[in-house]
Amino acid sequence: MTSIKGYALLALQAHLPSLHPSDCDMNGQQNNCEQVHGFNSALLYIALYTTALGEGCVRASLPSLGGDQFDDKDPVELQLKTSFFNWFTFGISLGGFIGLTLVVWIENNKGWDIGFGVSALAILLGVLAVASGVSFYRNQIPKGSPLTRIVQVFVAAFKNRKLVLPENVNQLQHNCEDMDIIEVLPHTKGFKFLDKASINHGDTGTWSCTVTQVEETKIVLRMLPILISTVLGYLPTPVLLTFTVQQGSTMNTKLGKIHISPATLFVIPVIFQMVILVIYDQFIVPFARRITGYVGGITNLQRVGIGFAASALATCVAALVERKRKNIVEEHGLEDFETGVPMSVFWLALQFFLLGIVDVTSFVGLLEFFNGEASRGMKSIGTAIFWCVLGLASLLGTFLVDMVNKATRHGASGRGWLEGANLNKSHLDWFYWLVTILELVALFNYMYWARRYVYRHDPRIPQELTEIDDKDSSKTKDVVAI
Repeated sequence: MTSIKGYALLALQAHLPSLHPSDCDMNGQQNNCEQVHGFNSALLYIALYTTALGEGCVRASLPSLGGDQFDDKDPVELQLKTSFFNWFTFGISLGGFIGLTLVVWIENNKGWDIGFGVSALAILLGVLAVASGVSFYRNQIPKGSPLTRIVQVFVAAFKNRKLVLPENVNQLQHNCEDMDIIEVLPHTKGFKFLDKASINHGDTGTWSCTVTQVEETKIVLRMLPILISTVLGYLPTPVLLTFTVQQGSTMNTKLGKIHISPATLFVIPVIFQMVILVIYDQFIVPFARRITGYVGGITNLQRVGIGFAASALATCVAALVERKRKNIVEEHGLEDFETGVPMSVFWLALQFFLLGIVDVTSFVGLLEFFNGEASRGMKSIGTAIFWCVLGLASLLGTFLVDMVNKATRHGASGRGWLEGANLNKSHLDWFYWLVTILELVALFNYMYWARRYVYRHDPRIPQELTEIDDKDSSKTKDVVAI
């Protein structure tokens, strides 16, 4: 409902002339556009942050809610859970496709107020659709804040830092009468300094954490190297999406008599992603499952690694395409022009296709990994960590562009590789080669940590399901023989 309020405020501000600056021609020679200020500026930022807050809550909660509907101890439901995350990502892509086509068309032809209103209505329909299944959901009732439990563990471990751990782990604080725990976690080795947080003080009244609380914290710490390495590995994706659209805006965007808007170019990787997701879930996963014995065909971390390799290949292809575009610019003397390069925008299709592979592999793999590895009491934290990876990668990409411009700027009037509005005067191809090198380094760093990581749950197909499949296949053979 928070996102609906945000979009409603944006629609209201776009509809009432008194709440936004007057219309102006941004591309005209005399740019007389006014900057929004005062109450109107405050209203705009309130609407934007309200929308972002609502979207953040939905992103952290919805995948966790979907994952909770499947029992990890049931072999059949375990396979269905893997398929769910594929189709969940397909739903995100389908929503993006509708937004980039229908909503953008409405905003350009009917007005921004109508576009924001349609967006609010779409979210309302989504809320009603989710609410219609409340009586059928398997609900994991929250048992306090997981962040609070993590902080308690560090505080208790610091207080007990001078105490000696008992040799018998059964002497640790395993449960607490006033705590209702969703999942009881067994004691594991590693991070012994945290084990001191669960030293049992008996009836002395001294506060201590349970073993489950400590193990939840250990799970988060074990995922930290994967988190950091995936942030670095995901760096090229937001960079490529941003600059590829800028490349396309300078090229021939006509398909026959149809003119393709540069903003609509985002539709291309979305379409690729939806098509590849269906093929992957329906054909590749069942085939790979028979060969590897893994529930998802391959492990989540292997899937992420394939995506990062595709990302490195995408930046390499992007550098080659940009070099070709720059050669055409130099041949036709178009350095001073921002558009009109006689080169079809569909030269960008290959790097868009590779970006689609990245989303099918890394996006879904990371989402399922962080959701699956988190304990049942911290599923929302696992999903939130996943979205933090994407956000931090985008932020890191912004810093990288600024650092490159500062490092390549020579003199007071010098230009960095990516400075200026005219892409034809930039060195985007050099920047792409730099990102390719960084991505290869990030890939090897990720592979190091991924190989060292030990899954909480065995990713292989359970023996019960294998026996069921064998029985089904034998029945099939009997029918064929008959």
